[in-house]
Amino acid sequence: MMARSSADDAELKRACEVAIEGSKHNVVLSIRVAKSRGIFGKSAKLGRQMAKARVLAITTKVKGQKTKTFLRVLKYSNGGILEPAKIYKLKHLSKVEVIQYDPSGSTFMLGFDNLRSQSVSPPQWTMRNKDDRNRLFLCILNMSKEVLGRLPKVVGIDIVEMAIWAKEHTTISTNHTRTEDGVATSVIVQSNTQVTVEKDLVSQAEGEDMEALLGTYVMGVGEAEAFSERMKREIQVLEATNVYALLESENLIEEALQGLEGENICVEDMDMWLSIFNVKLKHMREDIESIEARNNKLELHSVNNKRLCEELDKLLKKLYIPPEFVASLTGSSFDESHMVKNIEACDWLCGAIRRLQVPDLDPLYTNMQAVREKHAELEKLKNTFVWRASDFLRNYFASLVDFMITDKTYFSQRGSLKRPDHADLRYKCRTYARLLQHLKSLDKNCLGPLRKAYCHSINLLLRREAREFANELRACTKVGKAPTTWFDSAAGFAPSANSVETAALSEVYSKMLTVFIPLLVDESSFVAHFMCFEVPRLSNGSICGSDDNGKTDSGHDSGGISGSATELGSLNESLQELLNGIQEDFYALVDWGYKIDPLRCISMHGVTEHYLSGQKAGTTGFVRLLLDDLETRISMNFGRFVDDCIYLIEKTECNARQVGVLPYIPRFSILATRMEQYIQGESRDLVDQAYTKIVSIMFVCLERTAQIDPKYSDIILLENYAAFQNSLYDLANVVPTIAKFYHQASESYDQACTRHINMVIFITFERLFLFARRIEELMFTITSEEIQFQVGMSKADFRKMLKASLSGLDKSINAMYKKLQKNLTSEELLPSLWEKCKKDFLDKYGSFVKLVNKIYLGERVPQVSEMRDLLTQM
Repeated sequence: MMARSSADDAELKRACEVAIEGSKHNVVLSIRVAKSRGIFGKSAKLGRQMAKARVLAITTKVKGQKTKTFLRVLKYSNGGILEPAKIYKLKHLSKVEVIQYDPSGSTFMLGFDNLRSQSVSPPQWTMRNKDDRNRLFLCILNMSKEVLGRLPKVVGIDIVEMAIWAKEHTTISTNHTRTEDGVATSVIVQSNTQVTVEKDLVSQAEGEDMEALLGTYVMGVGEAEAFSERMKREIQVLEATNVYALLESENLIEEALQGLEGENICVEDMDMWLSIFNVKLKHMREDIESIEARNNKLELHSVNNKRLCEELDKLLKKLYIPPEFVASLTGSSFDESHMVKNIEACDWLCGAIRRLQVPDLDPLYTNMQAVREKHAELEKLKNTFVWRASDFLRNYFASLVDFMITDKTYFSQRGSLKRPDHADLRYKCRTYARLLQHLKSLDKNCLGPLRKAYCHSINLLLRREAREFANELRACTKVGKAPTTWFDSAAGFAPSANSVETAALSEVYSKMLTVFIPLLVDESSFVAHFMCFEVPRLSNGSICGSDDNGKTDSGHDSGGISGSATELGSLNESLQELLNGIQEDFYALVDWGYKIDPLRCISMHGVTEHYLSGQKAGTTGFVRLLLDDLETRISMNFGRFVDDCIYLIEKTECNARQVGVLPYIPRFSILATRMEQYIQGESRDLVDQAYTKIVSIMFVCLERTAQIDPKYSDIILLENYAAFQNSLYDLANVVPTIAKFYHQASESYDQACTRHINMVIFITFERLFLFARRIEELMFTITSEEIQFQVGMSKADFRKMLKASLSGLDKSINAMYKKLQKNLTSEELLPSLWEKCKKDFLDKYGSFVKLVNKIYLGERVPQVSEMRDLLTQM
């Protein structure tokens, strides 16, 4: 009895159904196999070690009226659970081959015709025995014939042997008919093998014949040779019967041949007539093609001639020069009344030259003699007109400015301050704005001399207006002389904070900027527009120029704007010629205000900063440069004033025994108060820098003066630092820079007070604190108990020292007070110094008492509270 096959394992079938759940596939057969790619020429043991366990499952899927069959390969996961590995369609199964090298016959290969890579050998499948192999083959062949209607090629096994095996292993068969989606399917259930075969490999008649043949073989045939002879005899009988049947039908064959011969003659006649007609049609086709070619050429000639006439008419229009335009370009006047015709002639000339150039003109026409002649004629007209117009405009610009300069009513006069007005000048210039645009289109090189001539003429006018306006401003402004030296101790002058009112200086400077900065901005913008510079315009209508750092007024890099770098360079050169020299009159006004009141540089600096920040987005580069130069000039003048103050502070001579407050301390407070009154806008930084320089030098000089006589050093320092704090207390609350130096002076004052008070205390109670210092020094080398056994440190020595130091204590304290009062010129500092002196003395005495109680146990020493009461009573 053979071993139970895995095809009969219901658990295996259920595991396969679970693995392919959701695919709508029905499992017909499932069987275990071993997968390998080895060659059976090596040891069988090695091949089995390399094999992988797999499960082959034959599945079906019903889709509509069709049934599809599949061969699925399932593998075991790490947890021993089946999972799908590969799927093949049985319709692509082309070959089933049993491996001949395997002596058991259980290894086979399945060949599919749709594999992507035919270079890789297909896997080899190994069954447990031949019975499992035959059951799988029988199921595959039955499914292929029933569903697909064809059988794959079988290599290495006899199909008859398969049929015999199927019959031997099928004992009881029950034929059931089930209906799936309207399709009847015959299913044979075999009881002992449990193999399900869909329909038969052969028909019923073929099966009966095969059974009879096999029965004969089993019952009467003993040897294969006898069976072969019998089969040969039967074949010969059949062949003879076929030959006899053919001989009986000879008459019919002759009649058919005669009919075919007659039809062949008709076909030959038809072929001859068709060849004749073909020749005639060929000649007719050639005649038609010749006629069409001649017609096409005639039509092409006609179209070309028409287009040529049109092109010649267009070219003649381009070459025509109206005589009225020639008269305007060569001899017409440039008066305002004739400018309309001149502009029309310029428009025509620009268009005519453009029409005779590529791309408006076809490149084929550029070498035509007529085109070259007309082009040369137009160039001659252009050069003549450009020369005439340039000469007229140069003279016109110069005459306009000369007329305004000779008329004194255009400028400020004695007692009459007049704002410059260029409205009439610009109106007259705008008459020729279109003419300049046409000149640029005709010849760019002609604009250079015209721009230079215009800027030179306007520069003369602007400098004259600025000079007359500034002179009249100075003449009509009445101000007194303000102090220019604040720290000169020899002069003995102590200026007050509001001694001289010089506010008019700031008003004069502000008025100068108010009048001329907008005028210069407008002139720069007008030049850029009027002289046809290709630079973009800002939203407020002004021109975006660039400064000397290559940055545009709008804050962007000049390389990113639409105007070319050449145009920007030319614009900057023209603006420099336009504004060159006008800064001298602004410098003169600044220097005039500095001579009267150097502190007015602060307010002028604030006004300049205001205009510089307010006009930055709309001014041209050179107007900003002018404001920058003015700011630098003001800063330089104010810096000179600060340097003079520093020089006078350093020059102050102090007697070695001089005490009291140095003169530059209170004078600086007055100066700082005045400077704070002049601050406007963003001039805070200028003043803060001056504070830093002056106060730093003041403190350095104060420290140097204090070191002349070390005996009075701390007194000089504390008195002067106190005076600095007292005089600048209000300003320190509102000015951060003054507050910084105020705190510095406060720290230096505290340090000087501490040093001076310590000196007074030490001198008054010298023996007491020397004895305490000796104890502290000995504590570093010996223990506290051994100190009283040292020379001069016994209890007797201690009592003697204590009696000498504290006897007549009220006199000692009075002496300490008088010593503190001695050489102090500022009496208002004495109460605070005395309070600090008493506090420091009590702290030092308390440390002494703690030290004594630790070293000299049981000795009677006045306590700190007793000393405090005594100081309070005094």
